[in-house]
Amino acid sequence: MKKVMLVFGTRPEAIKMAPLCHEFKKEKVLETIVCVTAQHREMLDQVLSIFELTPDVDLDLMQKSKDLFEVTTNVMLSVRDVLNQHKPDIVLIHGDTTTTLATSIACFYAGVPVGHVEAGLRTHDIYAPHPEEFNRRVTSLTTKIHFTPTYLSRDNLIAENVDESNIFITGNTVIDSLYWVLNKIKSTPLDNERISNLLDEHLPFDWLNTRYILITGHRRENFGKGILNICEAISTLANEHPDVHFIYPVHLNPNVQEPVTKALFGFKNVHLIHPLEYGPFVSLLNGCYLVLTDSGGIQEEAPSLGKPVLVMRDVTERPEAIEAGTVKLVGTDVSVIISSVNQLLTDKYYYQIMSQAHNPYGDGKTCRRIVGKIKDLLNVS
Repeated sequence: MKKVMLVFGTRPEAIKMAPLCHEFKKEKVLETIVCVTAQHREMLDQVLSIFELTPDVDLDLMQKSKDLFEVTTNVMLSVRDVLNQHKPDIVLIHGDTTTTLATSIACFYAGVPVGHVEAGLRTHDIYAPHPEEFNRRVTSLTTKIHFTPTYLSRDNLIAENVDESNIFITGNTVIDSLYWVLNKIKSTPLDNERISNLLDEHLPFDWLNTRYILITGHRRENFGKGILNICEAISTLANEHPDVHFIYPVHLNPNVQEPVTKALFGFKNVHLIHPLEYGPFVSLLNGCYLVLTDSGGIQEEAPSLGKPVLVMRDVTERPEAIEAGTVKLVGTDVSVIISSVNQLLTDKYYYQIMSQAHNPYGDGKTCRRIVGKIKDLLNVS
């Protein structure tokens, strides 16, 4: 029986790979092995729990204060041993993390074919975002079969001389994940009640009936001045709009935690909370008025729910949403962030245009398409 191994290690990867793992597990003609590096231990486990997914291999590599050199080396050596033990026919990896890069190199050295999910994203600036743009470019060099979310990501690969016959446009698995979790919440009263109770504990206001802005910010390139500018903009907006609440699940990285807490603690309408499990986060995303973020996946998720997104980065590897009108780049310039948020808060027509724009990232059937292509590649039915 042919073996398919899926490898991931961070919370964002787990969110986007979990529904694909379940889709592969349905296949009786394939042996599916789920391997996690646990590059992000606590946040990874939260996602595994909500998606009811138990890894077959858990490398448990997370250690505090490890730099990119050590993380990359540890992942590569550990994955080498897993490849030698299980001998998969193909390994699927996702996106642009250190786990993705190191696994792709290990597979290349071991002669194991790689399938890259969410392939072809580019900013065309190798230092932005850092190190993600480098990671995904190198991963593309080692990849046998590329699963791109859009036509633009396909074209990026073709421009880099990737054989078009090895590229398949599938949409993005994050839309599958979003629908999976929303359906679970709606169909399971106990889950719905648990999530509502959890959010009630974190948020001292009527979040179900109050306008609020959801914020995420943790990109490495924003450490330092970028984070400080973001906090300055939020504090100004919080003072200008006392009737609007700002919910910021603050990343655990001290480069984010310390400056954000120092700058924003004490505002009555700014709520700094711990990172949430994916279920509660989706509930907040579904109920928010707009999103302020420097993250990647939320640029795809929010438009599916009709939420305008302001991206606090100078470049994005997801320009499709900008072209569609669901996303706007605002960088970390304080005045630009403030003016853009104010426009969405006060101009109903402009808000309607952004919230109703077409989402270019998929229909919730991406995982099925990927499984079908892998079965064709491995010649199983």
